[in-house]
Amino acid sequence: MRWLWLVAVAMMAGQAGAEEMTRKGYERPAFVVEAAEGAREVRAYGPRVVAEVAVRGDRKAAVNTGFGLLAGYIFGGNDGGDKIAMTVPVEQADQGEGVWRVRFTMPAAAVAAGLPVPKDARVVLREMPAARMVVEGFSGMPDSVDMAARADALRAWAEARGLRVEGGPVYSFYDAPWTPAGARLNEVGFVLR
Repeated sequence: MRWLWLVAVAMMAGQAGAEEMTRKGYERPAFVVEAAEGAREVRAYGPRVVAEVAVRGDRKAAVNTGFGLLAGYIFGGNDGGDKIAMTVPVEQADQGEGVWRVRFTMPAAAVAAGLPVPKDARVVLREMPAARMVVEGFSGMPDSVDMAARADALRAWAEARGLRVEGGPVYSFYDAPWTPAGARLNEVGFVLR
């Protein structure tokens, strides 16, 4: 029942001023832009349910491993053998000491229907609370050094405006690996206190 409540709240948060809830036909978390300056935005997200894994290694290797584990879950690696629709973005966050958390947001319809239990114990289903975030979108195929530099610049920008970031950063990738660099959407963001 709690899953249904989360879907209802997320759907309400996605109405009235919410950004488009899809990218290239894939569902994405709904949010409302509270403020914007260029490519940087302060957003309010509703609650959501994610499937996530913690993977040790460098950023690129960890996201590849994490993506494979999560794809296994949504493509039938669960107790019902159910297929679950892919969503965007694929998120990753540095947990420190070489551990990365990789996550897929679960589609609202699948949450409402009841998510199957993952067969792989490394895949964890988790409820994410509503959150405010500061986010910067950009194109290209950034490496880890570029991502870290963008995160540092975004943190400094947010703090200069009196926004207090919490943890992070979270890196988000919206497009398939074969998408040309100029057509890709990537984001770096921080949860705000």
